Amino acid sequence: MADLPFRDRRHAGQVLAARLAHWRGRPGLLVLALPRGGLPVGDEVAKALDAPLDVLVVRKLGAPWQPEFAIGALASGGVRILQPEADTLPDAILERVVRCEQAELERREQLYRGERPAPSLAGRQVIIVDDGLATGATMLAAAQAVRVQRPAALCVAVPVGAASSCSALAEVADEVVCAETPEPFRAVSLWYRHFPQTSDDEVRQVLLDAARRTAPAEHP
Repeated sequence: MADLPFRDRRHAGQVLAARLAHWRGRPGLLVLALPRGGLPVGDEVAKALDAPLDVLVVRKLGAPWQPEFAIGALASGGVRILQPEADTLPDAILERVVRCEQAELERREQLYRGERPAPSLAGRQVIIVDDGLATGATMLAAAQAVRVQRPAALCVAVPVGAASSCSALAEVADEVVCAETPEPFRAVSLWYRHFPQTSDDEVRQVLLDAARRTAPAEHP
């Protein structure tokens, strides 16, 4: 608890990277960050582990009667995950939900990645990073979306999270790293001294800088 609150997301990423040092040097290592707040954290992790960084856009599919209740998720790379609850919906209603979220996912993909394709995850060592876990629903969807692409190993990593949410992710990830699990938890923002909203421009700049940093290694 001595390191809390984190100064900002960059500091949190540096603290998290120290907990992930054993991943450095693994073949095919890739850090995926959830937008938008996960990008500054993920950038520090990727730099410390000498790994490429990319963005993983995830859109939760909410039930029409209760949008916060997830019946599935869409993610970068054309991944579509449906929970058993989705089977109770008429096809037309389900497809309407999917179309709406797919349009938003594609908008964000274009905004953040441009024409650059999503990376292949098959056989890679993948770390998914965000700035914190409250309910963990978005990270769970992200982990499920990555898992179906058959990575060699999957790690979920956050600087701070609710203990119950971190534990739940162990069902889908090979390793879960929550640097801090304070009790009571309440909200991610409470564990940062400086927690401004990350802008789309900042996301794009982080990705651009990361691509330039790793270009020689990725394209020898």
